[in-house]
Amino acid sequence: MGSDAPQVDPPDQSGPDHAPDSAPAITTAEAVEVDPATHRFECRSCGFVYDPAEGVKKFGIEAGTPFLALDPVGFRCPVCRSRMPAFMDIGPRDKPSGFEENLNFGFGVNRLTPGQKNVLIFGGFALAIAFFLSLYSLR
Repeated sequence: MGSDAPQVDPPDQSGPDHAPDSAPAITTAEAVEVDPATHRFECRSCGFVYDPAEGVKKFGIEAGTPFLALDPVGFRCPVCRSRMPAFMDIGPRDKPSGFEENLNFGFGVNRLTPGQKNVLIFGGFALAIAFFLSLYSLR
């Protein structure tokens, strides 16, 4: 087939628009950690935690409003009235607490979120109290 049309090479798949097939995909947990709109911020003065999932009803800030979208001049801490620079990013809600390099030590407890740690601790207390009270049934 004698065609005078120039041959076109296939587009280069190694450019910045195309990721190689062996590149790991970003999981939803990693996407949440990267997205600052989902991060919670803690007031360094009083410990109040602004959670975008809850908002602040006292100031009429609706749930889903990211901290960085708040008015930097008008927003103040609901507890101690500190301004926005007093707040520190503490990451998303489901992020394990502690230093990143320490998360792999221990029996896996370091990877638990604060809520999971509370369930483990207070569940253990409740179980110990139940065992103690069951001793009264022995005769």
